[in-house]
Amino acid sequence: MRHVTVNVAESPIAWLAARGHLDEVQLRAGERLRADYERAGLAARVTMRWDAAPPARGRGGARAVHASLARIDAHRRFHAALDAAGPGLADICWRVICAGDGIGCAEKGLGWPARSGKLVLGLALDRLARFYGTG
Repeated sequence: MRHVTVNVAESPIAWLAARGHLDEVQLRAGERLRADYERAGLAARVTMRWDAAPPARGRGGARAVHASLARIDAHRRFHAALDAAGPGLADICWRVICAGDGIGCAEKGLGWPARSGKLVLGLALDRLARFYGTG
């Protein structure tokens, strides 16, 4: 068992949940979406990949196949979750949960009025909770 220190400010939805703006179900749904986003490898790369070369066919090839299938599965789940959120709500999900933008930055980027992002994000997270079955 390991003990780790988590910076609550690292994730905008964790920051909102820590201040009572999101409930536990919404937080879990958002974290599931972020986990699928990370597992699918959808984030932009800014440096060279330093992954090891693929293993030879006889040694560990099955693990590479399982990793690829897990990545494909996460990719499908991520896009299905955004489809379940809906066209207007998927934008705020991607900006805040996946890209890590703050609510104010997301509102400005989407051209929304100030203080509307928390409400819309809450609605989107409720839909994600239904999709992931965490609600």
